[in-house]
Amino acid sequence: MNIRTLEDIERLEKLEELILELKALSDSGAIIIVEGRRDVESLRSLGIRGEIKLSSQQPLLDFTEQLSVCGKDIVLLTDWDRKGGTAARKIIEYLHAYGIVPDTDIRARLGFLVKKRIKDIESLNRYIGKLRYDLYGTE
Repeated sequence: MNIRTLEDIERLEKLEELILELKALSDSGAIIIVEGRRDVESLRSLGIRGEIKLSSQQPLLDFTEQLSVCGKDIVLLTDWDRKGGTAARKIIEYLHAYGIVPDTDIRARLGFLVKKRIKDIESLNRYIGKLRYDLYGTE
């Protein structure tokens, strides 16, 4: 087993831990915020069953106002490209005005694990599936 394989095994284990953490948050009622429909499909295929909202379907100010009254935890999971970063900063800023601090930790940790490999949530399920297949021959 070479070093690259060990790094990939460790990366896959950490990604799967983060997906489990995301599932637990979602199952406990947290709302996951993504940018597009394909992001939702990717998360659904990874087993996330809770509420997922699209930030791209209305102005962010209106979107965050609606989030502010729901009383649920919010997990921000925008893409890791420039557009996703800008959306994340604006959503955080607007939610802070309502005294709400969204969870951005999972987004940051996922981004660290997939950097230079994928740039968006919609590719996450395929990336994890490919890692599983390359390492173990199964998806």
